[in-house]
Amino acid sequence: MSEILAPAGGENSAFAAINAGADAIYLGLDKFSARSSAENFNRENFIKICKYARAFGVKVYVALNTVVKDRELTGFFNSVEEAWNNGADALILQDLFLGKFLKQRFPQLKLHLSTQAGTCNSLGAQLAKESGFDRVILARETKLSDIAEIAKIIETEVFVQGALCTCFSGQCYMSSFAGGNSGNRGKCKQPCRKLYGIDRAGFEEKAYRLSLSDLSVGEKIEDYIAAGVTSFKIEGRMRRPEYVAAAVSYYRRILDGTPIQNSLSDLKRTYNRGNYTKGLAFGQDKSLISSAVQGHIGEFAGIIKVENSKYICQSRLKFNKSDGFKVLRDGKEVGGGLFGNEVKGGFTVNTRDRLKNGDKVFITTDTALNESLRTKKAFIHVKIQATLISGQPASALIDGTEIIGGQIPEPARTRPLTEEEIIRCFDKTDGFPFKPQTEVLTDGVFIAASALNAFRRKVYTEYFEKISSSHNARLNLDIEVPDIAVTPNNKTAIISTDLNGKEADVGILKIKCFSDDVSKRVQNFKGEKFLFVPPYLNGEEIQKISEIADYFDGLYCDNYFGYVLAKQLNKYFFAGSGFNFTNTVSLVNCDARYICLSKELTVAEANLLSTSNTFTLSSGNIKVMDLLYCPFEKKCSTCDKREHYMLTDGDGRKFPLRRYNFTDCRFEVFNCADLKTDGGITGKLTDCTLNNENKNFTRGHSVTGIN
Repeated sequence: MSEILAPAGGENSAFAAINAGADAIYLGLDKFSARSSAENFNRENFIKICKYARAFGVKVYVALNTVVKDRELTGFFNSVEEAWNNGADALILQDLFLGKFLKQRFPQLKLHLSTQAGTCNSLGAQLAKESGFDRVILARETKLSDIAEIAKIIETEVFVQGALCTCFSGQCYMSSFAGGNSGNRGKCKQPCRKLYGIDRAGFEEKAYRLSLSDLSVGEKIEDYIAAGVTSFKIEGRMRRPEYVAAAVSYYRRILDGTPIQNSLSDLKRTYNRGNYTKGLAFGQDKSLISSAVQGHIGEFAGIIKVENSKYICQSRLKFNKSDGFKVLRDGKEVGGGLFGNEVKGGFTVNTRDRLKNGDKVFITTDTALNESLRTKKAFIHVKIQATLISGQPASALIDGTEIIGGQIPEPARTRPLTEEEIIRCFDKTDGFPFKPQTEVLTDGVFIAASALNAFRRKVYTEYFEKISSSHNARLNLDIEVPDIAVTPNNKTAIISTDLNGKEADVGILKIKCFSDDVSKRVQNFKGEKFLFVPPYLNGEEIQKISEIADYFDGLYCDNYFGYVLAKQLNKYFFAGSGFNFTNTVSLVNCDARYICLSKELTVAEANLLSTSNTFTLSSGNIKVMDLLYCPFEKKCSTCDKREHYMLTDGDGRKFPLRRYNFTDCRFEVFNCADLKTDGGITGKLTDCTLNNENKNFTRGHSVTGIN
């Protein structure tokens, strides 16, 4: 069965999704949601929306998908208990080892592994299943061939619509280090949507170099169905209810096999960044990067013609007062305006901007459409057999459920109550989403209007309660958090593209491509040798890693799949900083040889997690993004194929951009300043990937940390 999964940033969006035909919704509570700026849900409206959803057979998934610090564990467990006991069908977690800990103690929990965990191949899926997860939400970059393999192992969920993160899932620290707002804590400020220039011919001018178009898989969803995908996810907990309704309706029509043209138009008018891309599962297309326009551009409406100082949009389409428009010239936004008046061949645009002949007009606010999407209602069709027989308690059989009233009809002394009057009474549904079809059995009785109304309310209230009640086995999360013996670690580790001449207890070799002669880059290193495994590998590349692993004692990786790969190759495993270890529960449930704690912890927080095998990134380069696409629009024939570039933002800050190549080109973005801290009592990890002499330094989060 295919599931349309819709975002519910708040109560209105949840209702919009259900009324539009979603099979499931996902939402966040007041805490631990990776969309902390969304409206989210308190206990009262969470219970309300759970009941409404269950009545329609719609599932509710609760996102508790931020990283959790030690001091927050009690609050996190309370949120798990509250969500489950009040009706959640599943919980979405980012931390695999924290999920494993919960599942072992409470097997009734249904757990979905967040896209923030970066599941992108069969090894990651295997670990998720072994850890007790029921579903994986795949990284948006996962190849279609890998999706098919993952679907053989565990239930899968893929994104089909909405905003795309520029960085590989779960590995973005740009907002955290460049602005102090952590995406892993739900506070991303989207620096990827800002203007940047790159020191390469044709890319120097400031543009939205890292801003990706919105994803819209459309009818390519059939390829996902063929691959065995269960759930099709619409991104958008920060979007308006009309967008949610339009997106659900669009995919509902595709899956139901009904015409989609108007619904695609509706979707474009509610939100459209970059005229959409099919996404990296199908390979990088020309629409992936939206470098000229960052925000909503809507749907094309017509062309500007300047006549008698008036701006006339030549268009066959009809619009209304208060409709809003954006105007683009050579693909860039140059203005906007409102609908003026209808004229022959189009309409006038009221604007303060100076427009030109040939400018393109796009509708971004369709007031009539938005109103219709917001007010769309779904109903539960119910068959009712109301029985009112003199001397017997009033009763009703509603879809097989019998409900007995407290009213006992009497024989009519004058005019008996008619069937039509009883039917009209039950047509009033008291705010419940019912569409009744009522039959009446009566022998000519009388019952007061107030008593009949009370009977109807009892019928609808009790039936709604029955179909909306949660059947979850209740939890009592009185959990004892495991203690660790805090132990200093005096070891040092280094990440470098050549370990020769380096001195450290642990050396982590970072290669540029599979063809590198790794033996020559580690031959004189005296410590333990680890191979740096990128956080994304497809199935084909996993085999290539296996072929060069013999030169190393172990693997270093920022993704869970590396944990499984190391075991398969009988190698040690070094869990990288991308695992975001921030609490003791996760720490004691991972048996890696070495663990690098999250680079978003303070020194004081890291010290409390220090063991004989833990490290922190204490100095050197700070990787803030992994890009699995080409920011140069994949124009390979004219590519200069340099290894290093520089991203420059609007404030003049320079972020190194490094290219590496496995089966295709990928890029790493590093912070504009290198890290320099005392590192505390944990092991010290230095990143020397760039081998540069950066004169700018930061203490990162070692003092203030991330809230």
